[in-house]
Amino acid sequence: MTHHPPSALLSAALAAAARGWPVFPLRPGQKRPALHAEAHCPRTGPCAAGHAKWEQRATTDPDTIRRCWTHNPYNIGIATGPAGLLVVDLDQPKNTADAPSGADTFKALCERAGQAVPITYRTRTPSGGEHLFFTAPPGGWLGNTAGKLGPLIDTRAWGGYVVAPGSNIPAGAYEVTDDAPLAELPPWLLSLLQSVPPTAAKRLTPPTVSGTRVARAALDAECTVVRTAPDKQRNATLNRCAFKVGRFVAWGDIPRQEVEEAFQAAGESRGLTAAECRATIRSALESSLRAARPRDAA
Repeated sequence: MTHHPPSALLSAALAAAARGWPVFPLRPGQKRPALHAEAHCPRTGPCAAGHAKWEQRATTDPDTIRRCWTHNPYNIGIATGPAGLLVVDLDQPKNTADAPSGADTFKALCERAGQAVPITYRTRTPSGGEHLFFTAPPGGWLGNTAGKLGPLIDTRAWGGYVVAPGSNIPAGAYEVTDDAPLAELPPWLLSLLQSVPPTAAKRLTPPTVSGTRVARAALDAECTVVRTAPDKQRNATLNRCAFKVGRFVAWGDIPRQEVEEAFQAAGESRGLTAAECRATIRSALESSLRAARPRDAA
């Protein structure tokens, strides 16, 4: 019997899993999860007890990985939360040659903190951006951020994923540029991620009875709409859904940062770029805040 060598993608998926990083399939040649959506869940197998999302289905089991990646040439997603990772995503500016890149801004951030740029496992994205991998601190919970550390700097932790090296999209390949040992997230960087940004003065008086539960239910519902949007309506859907939730931000029911991060994750999971999501979300929320009426008039 002839044994064919494993594909490069299978080898890359197994290599990530060997590091203890749970992986899941992305569509061939794309950055979007290849798993079924909740609306089409068969409620069998891994979903027998209820729909399992990509973060729940990510695995380090070699047999499961072999069965999956011998079926199709899937790209590889690393579920950063279950992997115990925090990945700093440094993007390149789009259509603005003179603008600083995420890497430039991150270097300046390090200099202001009196720290050297950390040496750790690092990969390059097809657009020329970089992913810096860090071990997340134990016992804490870090989610995704979009622009909190600076322009064109995002982070991925719980609720997020990154494309693993060895994956390919039409623009090129994801490649390891520094195979250095994985560094712990520096305390000074952790403190910046955990800091609470100053709250702007609210334009509307918060209600006596908190509407946080309703706001978060609305946010979850609208994020689901974004994740299931038709291909040609992804950006328009993200804009519309973010605008609808913006009134809850105006009423003081939910922090703007929480809304931005939730829609950022939903938009990227639907295939929009980080920069597209960031611009659309901020524009929609600003418009919603300007248009919001008092709660009793809504």
